[in-house]
Amino acid sequence: MRIAIASDHAGYSHKSAIIDYLSKLNYDVVDFGTHSGEPVDYPDYIRPAAEAVARGECQRGIVLGGSGNGEAIAANRYRSVRCAVCWNTETARLARAHNNANMISLGQRLVTEEDALSIVKMWLETEFEGGRHIRRIEKIDE
Repeated sequence: MRIAIASDHAGYSHKSAIIDYLSKLNYDVVDFGTHSGEPVDYPDYIRPAAEAVARGECQRGIVLGGSGNGEAIAANRYRSVRCAVCWNTETARLARAHNNANMISLGQRLVTEEDALSIVKMWLETEFEGGRHIRRIEKIDE
């Protein structure tokens, strides 16, 4: 599976840890930046990651910031992207199982690195349970 990942400066540290974690599990990770903790405008990095998921170049995506809210809003502007803000493993499980989230957004200021890795693990391991409501939402993308 190919996973897009991007962050602003406020999510850079967790992004680096997640890349290491995913690489050890043999995921193909595409890093859209940023590449340091220096201040940047998050849309410059989140948009290309979301576009890669929307185009099908990456099957999933992870975006990070201080709270994760702005990053999720930016990612969700793209057709076929379903990005959920996750702050624990239960929100990650439900985002996948009930909402078929193909992207998640994490806030480095709100979750520990250990929790971030657990969230990513849960989200990747959870299957979509299906549902009529999601099929109707996905029809909007057609």
